[in-house]
Amino acid sequence: MKRKILLAERQEGICPLDRQRKIYVAGHRGLVGSGLVRRLEKEGFSHILTRTHQELDLTRQKEVEEFFGAERPDYVILAAARVGGIGANSAYPADFIMENLQIQCNVIDAAFKSKVKKLLFLGSSCIYPRECPQPIREESLLCGPLEQTNEAYALAKIAGLRMCSYYNRQYGTDYISVMPCNLYGPGDNFDLESSHVLPALLRKFHEAKVQGNPSVTVWGSGKPLREFMHVDDLAEACLFLMERCQKEEVFNVGTGREISIWDLAQLIGKVTGFSGEICLDNSHPDGTVRKVVDSSRIRALGWEPKIDLEAGIRNTYAWFLECYKKE
Repeated sequence: MKRKILLAERQEGICPLDRQRKIYVAGHRGLVGSGLVRRLEKEGFSHILTRTHQELDLTRQKEVEEFFGAERPDYVILAAARVGGIGANSAYPADFIMENLQIQCNVIDAAFKSKVKKLLFLGSSCIYPRECPQPIREESLLCGPLEQTNEAYALAKIAGLRMCSYYNRQYGTDYISVMPCNLYGPGDNFDLESSHVLPALLRKFHEAKVQGNPSVTVWGSGKPLREFMHVDDLAEACLFLMERCQKEEVFNVGTGREISIWDLAQLIGKVTGFSGEICLDNSHPDGTVRKVVDSSRIRALGWEPKIDLEAGIRNTYAWFLECYKKE
């Protein structure tokens, strides 16, 4: 019976990953990495390899090569990265480009040298030009100037994507790249100095409610449109793609639904129970005016996101409250 199921899956273009083989998730403590580990555990993977930064510094080539040589993972998901919002990207561009390039070069090359069967590289929708047509198709890469507020991070991610493509071309490896829209969920970074807009607003509204503040200030005009996806939807999409796609493939992954920063602030105020005034601070930059990815390539294969934005924010807020209490 099992053999018949496997045969049917192959005929449909599905190549299941062996749940008994080793799969290394780089960056397992981050938002994406922790979501991937949850998904892999749910799917029955029995040999999930993880290492903390203290155990393995991915910016150090020797350490990375020694790890791959000793563990010999069969599959790799590269979710490790230095990430942050507009403030962090603007303040530390040298750190963002250097650390991300080091991580990507070390992990991708070590995976090649140790003959990893399949690798998935996680990028970001910020790789696309600031003014490219919306929704953004994968073909829009490098068709114009990048958004200045996150250029250093975007350039590093473009280099990682191209590196996977070039290794496939030259060496016949099986590396694919995924470009998600803005993500949120359990495991997110809620530090107000370095977090992205959704977790930053969630924390701001919560603390304003707890402290009895009459208002919350939102950076920018509130007009930019953004697309947000729960990290559990992305984790499902990554495994879906690893079992269906081979080589030279780049996939956008998003919900296709947009919301203005102003409406997002209103929604987060509702979820957190904040009843005060919401103010806008136009002295801060908006970033890209509109950014929604075209996910038709992955949807044509049969994948669809499942988690509604309000339900996802409520889930994330519940997780945040547990962590907030512990702190």
